[in-house]
Amino acid sequence: MKASSISFSVAVLLALVGMVWGITMAISQDHSTMPAHAHLNLLGWVSLFLFGVFYHLHPTIDGGRTAVIQVAIWIVGTVVLTIGVGLVHSGTPAGDPIAGIGSLIVVAGMVLFGWIVVRRDQNAGVVDRKPMAARAK
Repeated sequence: MKASSISFSVAVLLALVGMVWGITMAISQDHSTMPAHAHLNLLGWVSLFLFGVFYHLHPTIDGGRTAVIQVAIWIVGTVVLTIGVGLVHSGTPAGDPIAGIGSLIVVAGMVLFGWIVVRRDQNAGVVDRKPMAARAK
């Protein structure tokens, strides 16, 4: 399975969860977990979808195991962090350590993504840095 396919599918799923959560908050008029809702939308929908776009644009990376691992780390971190932040804003003391663990997982996912991007740039070589017209010749 490709990292882009996983990213796109899970991003849409998490966006739907975020939308239902937002509607639920609006109906109940209890917006106490809004920060967790925002984290889910930003990390689960926006960031994950952007990872998918990057991987889709770089097919040699997209099919690789490292990209799939990075996406999996990001998904786990996003879910753990969102739960932790939700618990914090619901007044549950266990929320802080859960949010902290989730934050560290998300940071690890971003460090791995950064490594993938830097490695790609290093492996691109001089040929890829030429203008598109020069590569076509």
